[in-house]
Amino acid sequence: MRALKHRNFQLFFSGQLISLIGTWMQTVAQSWLVYRMTGSSLLLGSVGFASQFPVFLMAPIGGMVADRVSRHRVVVATQTAAMILALILAVLTLTHRVTVPQIFVLAALLGVVNAFDIPGRQSFLVDMVGREDLMNAIALNSSMFNGARVIGPAIAGILVAKIGEGWCFFANGISYIAVIAGLLMMKIHCPSRSKSDSPLDDIIEGFHWASHTAPIRALLLLLGLVSLVGMPYTVLMPLFADRILHGGAKGLGILMGFTGIGALLGALTLALRSGVRGLGRLVALTCAGFGVSLIAFSFSRYFWLSAVLLIPVGFCLMLQMACSNTLIQSMVPDALRGRVMAVYSMMFMGMAPFGALLGGALADRLGAPITVSTGAVASIVGAIVFARQLPAFRGEARQLIIAQAVAGGEPSEEMTARLRE
Repeated sequence: MRALKHRNFQLFFSGQLISLIGTWMQTVAQSWLVYRMTGSSLLLGSVGFASQFPVFLMAPIGGMVADRVSRHRVVVATQTAAMILALILAVLTLTHRVTVPQIFVLAALLGVVNAFDIPGRQSFLVDMVGREDLMNAIALNSSMFNGARVIGPAIAGILVAKIGEGWCFFANGISYIAVIAGLLMMKIHCPSRSKSDSPLDDIIEGFHWASHTAPIRALLLLLGLVSLVGMPYTVLMPLFADRILHGGAKGLGILMGFTGIGALLGALTLALRSGVRGLGRLVALTCAGFGVSLIAFSFSRYFWLSAVLLIPVGFCLMLQMACSNTLIQSMVPDALRGRVMAVYSMMFMGMAPFGALLGGALADRLGAPITVSTGAVASIVGAIVFARQLPAFRGEARQLIIAQAVAGGEPSEEMTARLRE
């Protein structure tokens, strides 16, 4: 695990692992709280919309900030703000004063924080490990995210059933102390990259580069499609857990945990790779595999079969996301990294709220299984289109990767060999 030889990444990794367990606990507990209070799939989708729509609106600003100021300071600020919001939700819930409108407001505020946190944190990886170990850092970051995704929902399912949602929110708030402490212990130099006098020009430049670079554009469009039509299955998971599979809050934690197991395996698969060759083809294959697995899940009526089917769902989805992230970060110039990762955030998380809202509305009319299977079919179609376009832009992608390796300094013999794989 090459990235872990860097002290700054060691601090980041250990702190984030603890914090992300808390984050997943809050995600599951908040979904269950809204479902328990309302019983509405539409409101479940609406809360998802409220938490992620600000990413779509404000991520370009977050990316511009990440390219203008210290990314280290950006991440410290966003993690502190997220901690405060989690503790507010905990206090409201534990004192039995929480209302659905309050959940909506806090979810929206967390979305604003994420609009700055995601591009800042994603572009911060290269500042911690350098270009040569960036691929491994992305893979380990995904592994950490999904390791927490296994542990957090399982703990949340037990805690919600035993002592309620409020303590999950409190545990999440406290968990941020670990990552903030790790960030403050780092010794890192993050110079500003942007030389433009106009923030608007900076934002436009990022969009222009992403939209006019064929490999980047294709990866982002496929990512946006899956986030729009495939990801709503996570928002509808309380419906599957309770009404279809009859597992209750504990069952929701188990289902989310099995998804996390698959996602963790996907991230570890990428961590074991030493080169970028074949990642484009892997993006297409995993996107199609995600759709096929999700169709099978949508038609299952047996709890443990459904749980097992979520392993390939999580595996394929995370491997597609992580491979896309790796390819994009390998091709983008460092001066544009924050802004391009902001566009990545818009496609990955920014499209998800529209999918959550659409999925919730369709589930109210058509039912959750039909809604999920329809999105899965659309994901398969997107994978086929992407695979057919892949040969046309493979050469351009290779040239971009080599150019950015040289721009970051003369590549070592090992790096040159990896790029040629």
